Amino acid sequence: MSRNFSFFIDDDAGELVERYEKYLSGSAAGYFDVYEMERIVEYYLSHGRTKDSLTALELGQKLHPTSSLLDVKRAKIYLATGDINKAYRILNHLIEDSSDPEVVFLKVEALIKLERSQEAWELAKTLIHEEKDDLDWLCVDIGMLFMGESEFDFALAVLKKGADFNPQNVDLLFDLAFCQEQKALFDDAFETYQRIIRIDSFVGEAWFNLGQIYFMRNDFEKAIEAYDYALVINEKDTISLIQKAHSHFQLDHWKEALEDYLAYAETVSEKWQVWLFIAECYEKLENFARALFYYKLSYDEMPENYEALIGISICLLEMEMFEEALDFIGKAMKVSDEMADAWVYLAEAKVGLNKLDEALEAYQQAISIDPNQPDTLVAMANIYMDAADFQTALKYYQLAYSFDSTHEFIELFLAVANYYTGNYDDVAVYLELAVHRNFDAARMFLEMCPDAEKMLSKK
Repeated sequence: MSRNFSFFIDDDAGELVERYEKYLSGSAAGYFDVYEMERIVEYYLSHGRTKDSLTALELGQKLHPTSSLLDVKRAKIYLATGDINKAYRILNHLIEDSSDPEVVFLKVEALIKLERSQEAWELAKTLIHEEKDDLDWLCVDIGMLFMGESEFDFALAVLKKGADFNPQNVDLLFDLAFCQEQKALFDDAFETYQRIIRIDSFVGEAWFNLGQIYFMRNDFEKAIEAYDYALVINEKDTISLIQKAHSHFQLDHWKEALEDYLAYAETVSEKWQVWLFIAECYEKLENFARALFYYKLSYDEMPENYEALIGISICLLEMEMFEEALDFIGKAMKVSDEMADAWVYLAEAKVGLNKLDEALEAYQQAISIDPNQPDTLVAMANIYMDAADFQTALKYYQLAYSFDSTHEFIELFLAVANYYTGNYDDVAVYLELAVHRNFDAARMFLEMCPDAEKMLSKK
């Protein structure tokens, strides 16, 4: 990020540093005044070479033992190395004799790191008040200090002052939007990203972040539009590409999502995760053979891959390859035997093999892990119905209904079960509800309960 203050980065110090390094190696003689030593120390600090900056500082203080300029650099090194209390003591002493902006700025940083943010904010306001020319950049730098310690309220206060001074500073607006997102002020962040786009419509990051807010709001159509703008600006923006794919997936646009996932897969070396997304799209399109192919690709790349193993199992079940499905369900259970869905698919495989007692045991294990499974409860009830155990079937239908009264045909199933258990008043209640939802329910009821026609005519 750009900095407009002389105490941050000195881009012209390279020649001076080269002369200093020749001096250290003994290949050249020379002398460095206090300002040169200050620049050398700062150069190393700005390039993350803290050890070299400390070496230069020690030489500088030998040459100029009374220099307060080098004391400032020592405080800055302490801040960089985490010796905050030492830095604060130096800065507190220096600030008594100087209103140097760098000293004040560093003290603000020290106070923030000492978790004295209110004091830091009060001191920062003095800097903001005195700065006339580059106030927006000063606010960016102070804001970064607060953001670094997750003090987003203070960062927002600083950045808003900077935005008032220069509403066109895109870097500042990005920081402002970031803080707004961290504080869950998503409407404000949305407006800030739109401000950035109005300033420069070719800022791809703003379009991407706008898409992220739309995505979070479940406005997937708008999210796709924003990601498309980001991709027009930078066709290699793979993050926008996969988010666009996710948006299509959320809208049940399986073919469009598939196209984007396949394009994304070409851009990454580790593909097991995107193979899962591709497989799921084919599964939704009921192309189970193709889904199986991609689930197996994912599994081959990442063997301890529960999602791939379950995906393979589902495809094999749909293709009525029950024995093969059992093998992969078993592998999934070795990865995790506490996932209810694995037990459900085990039960379905057992049903396919007509091992109904074993299927019921697996279903029971599934609902012991997660009781709120109306589909599983209905499947169990259906097995008991087929076995003419109508009382048990009714119990499971009722339990499923308590979890999801909108489950397809649940009132019809309840009517049938109540008929065979002799609860005729309840038959009428549930059948009426079933007919309200599906006009064919009465006909379907009579197909399952052919002897009930007289009872219905009386009701």
